[in-house]
Amino acid sequence: MDGADRNAQHEAVVERLIACINEGRIEVMDELFHEDAVMDWPQSGERVVGGENRRGIYRAFPQLPTITPRRIVSAGDLVVAEATLDYGGPVYKTVFVFEFRGDRIARETAYWSEPFDPPDWRSRWVEVA
Repeated sequence: MDGADRNAQHEAVVERLIACINEGRIEVMDELFHEDAVMDWPQSGERVVGGENRRGIYRAFPQLPTITPRRIVSAGDLVVAEATLDYGGPVYKTVFVFEFRGDRIARETAYWSEPFDPPDWRSRWVEVA
């Protein structure tokens, strides 16, 4: 498989992951992650190791977010997805970094941030999107 095909295949896995979370079909995650996959959440200092722990967390989630992708890019065994996560109240801007082993996710690192108003002092140098 050439690089472009592999990138497209990995991006399709991430798109399927987003869809299964949006649909509340978390059982599909078992098809997308290796059983020994690791999820790192650096902001809280948490690490989820293995399928049993991943399933436990996602089954216990008070409310799964609605994920709206902004951009997905990939190269080799790495996919980066920028997205908005809406929990029906708090909304977060998120970056996911997925590392693949073969055709499944081996590691996910996720960063979340609540949006904030830009400071006035930067206004002459920036555009507000």
